[in-house]
Amino acid sequence: MSAQDFHAKHAEQLDHAVTAIDAREYWSPFPETPSKSVYGEEAAPAGEAAFQALLGRDYPLDQPGVIDHVGTETSPFGLELGIRYPRSEPAELIAAAKAGITAWRDAGPALRAGVAMEVLHRINARSFEFAHAVQHTTGQAFVMAFQAGGPHAQDRALEAIAYAYAEQARQPRSARWAKPQRKGDPLVMDKTFTVVPRGVSLVIACNTFPTWNTYPGLFASLVTGNPVIVKPHPGAVLPLALTVTIAREVLTEAGFDPNLVTLAVEAPGQPIAAELATHPDVRIVDFTGSTEFGDWLEGNARQAVVYTEKAGLNTVVVDSTDDYKGLLRNLSFSLSLYSGQMCTTPQNILLPGGGVRTEDGTRSPEEFAADLGAALDKLLGDPARAAGTLGAIVNEGVKQRLAEAENLGAVAHASTPVEDPAYPGATIRTPLVVRLDAKDEETYTKEWFGPISFVISTDSTEHALEIFRSSVRAKGALTASVYSTDAAVIDAARAAALDAGVHLSENLTGGVFVNQSAAFSDFHGTGANPAATAALTDPAYVTGRFHIVQSRRHAPA
Repeated sequence: MSAQDFHAKHAEQLDHAVTAIDAREYWSPFPETPSKSVYGEEAAPAGEAAFQALLGRDYPLDQPGVIDHVGTETSPFGLELGIRYPRSEPAELIAAAKAGITAWRDAGPALRAGVAMEVLHRINARSFEFAHAVQHTTGQAFVMAFQAGGPHAQDRALEAIAYAYAEQARQPRSARWAKPQRKGDPLVMDKTFTVVPRGVSLVIACNTFPTWNTYPGLFASLVTGNPVIVKPHPGAVLPLALTVTIAREVLTEAGFDPNLVTLAVEAPGQPIAAELATHPDVRIVDFTGSTEFGDWLEGNARQAVVYTEKAGLNTVVVDSTDDYKGLLRNLSFSLSLYSGQMCTTPQNILLPGGGVRTEDGTRSPEEFAADLGAALDKLLGDPARAAGTLGAIVNEGVKQRLAEAENLGAVAHASTPVEDPAYPGATIRTPLVVRLDAKDEETYTKEWFGPISFVISTDSTEHALEIFRSSVRAKGALTASVYSTDAAVIDAARAAALDAGVHLSENLTGGVFVNQSAAFSDFHGTGANPAATAALTDPAYVTGRFHIVQSRRHAPA
C-alpha cells in the first residue's frame, strides 16, 4: 500500500483522535483486555509462539553500520532470553537517518500521520507478542505488561500523532496575500508554508516502561518529519526492536527510506547515549530515566531540544477522610502496583502529627502507618494475587535501595518475599513502609525508586502542604494526592500543586489510582517542575520538533 492508502485507511480514526485531545473525555481505540473475545482465539498463542521463536538467536534486523551482535537482557522472571541484537556504528546510523529526510519532509503531515497510524495498528495486532517481551524485560506481571506495554502505550502513541498532526495542520500550506494600495492595484503575493523537521531525533528509553515512555517521542518526531534513532535500555531491548522492525516494514511499503527509524543498541559496558545525544546532527532528544543523566543531557546536548522525564518526590497529603477503608485500599494498591517501580508511585505520605480524622475517629501517624500495613497485607495476602500485582524487581539497583531503606526509620510494614510457582527465579517483594518525622528531610527529599514509601509526621496539615510545595518545587514530582473532607484544605492543596507545577488527585478511594493516567484526558508530567521538561502530551511537546519555512512570490497577473 502507498502512503496515500495508509492515510485514507486511518483518516477517520486520526480525526477522532484529534477530536479526543480537544474534548479530553474518555476515549481509547485499543482494547486493554487480553481477551479472546476481543483479540480473537489465535492472538494469545500466536503472540507467545512469536516471542518464543525469538529466544536464543540473533534478532533479524537489517540496518546500516552493523558491527556485531550483542545480548544484554536478563529476564527478571528468570527466563533465559539469549537474544542478540545488531549493534551499529552510531555515526553510520546518523548518516543513514539523514538520507531520507527530504522525501519524508516533502510527504507532508497527512501522509506522515497515515504511515505512523499504520505502524501503530500493526503493533496493536501483535500486542500479545509485545506483552511477553515487556514482561520478560521489565518484570511487569503479564496482564500489566499487556496493558501498559500494549494498548495503553499505543494510546499514548496515537495521542502524540494527533497532537503532531493537529499542530502542523493548523498552519495553511499556501495563501494569497493582497494588500490594498491608495492608488493602483493591490500588492498580491502567493505564499507557501512548509513544515521543516528539526533534524535527527534520538529517543533514549528506560528499563521499566520501554514502550509507554518511548512511543510519544518516537511518533511525535516521526509525524513532524524527523528520522528517529531508538536507543533502548540495555535491559529492555526486545519491545523496541519489535517496534523498529514494524516501523521499517511500513516505511518501506509506503515508499520511504526504512532508515528513518533505526535501533541503536550498546555493548555491555560501552554506553553510547551521550555520544549520540551530543552529535551535532542530533537535534531532538527524548529521555526517560535517572535525574543525574537527565540533568546531564539538559546541560550538554545544547544543539538539541531536550525532552526529559526524570525522578521526583511523588507526595500524598492526608488530612481527613470519610472513607478510611477506601483510602487505605486505594493507597495500598498504588504502592503495590509493579512493586512501586513506576515514576508515578507515591513515596512521601505526609500527615499531621495530631492524626488523621476519619469517620471512626482520629488515627495517629503511628496508627495510620499500621493500618496502611494491614491494608497491604490484606491486598497481598493471596500469593497468586500478590504476584500478579507486584510483578518482579527489575534490577539490582532496586534491591539495594530496598535493603538500605529498611534502616532509615521505624518500619511500619516490612518488605517480605513472595513466591510465584510459575517463576521461582523471580525476586518479588511486598512494599516497605517506614515512619519518619518532618525533620528527616535529608531522607525523604531523595528519591527511593522501588517499593519504598514513607509515612511522615508533620506539625500540621498546613506544615504538610508546605513540605509538599517546597520539596516538589525543589526536586520535582509527577503525581500528587490529597485526602481531606475540608474544602479549605482541598483549595490549599490545589494552590500548592499549582505553585509546585504538579498534577493533583483528590480523595481517590475507588478504581482510579494516582499512579495511573489515561491518554487523551490526563496529562503525564507538566514541565513545570524538575521531574520533567514537558508533558505527555500537549502542543508544546510537538511544536519544538519542527519549524515553518515560507517562500513567497508575486502572483501572476
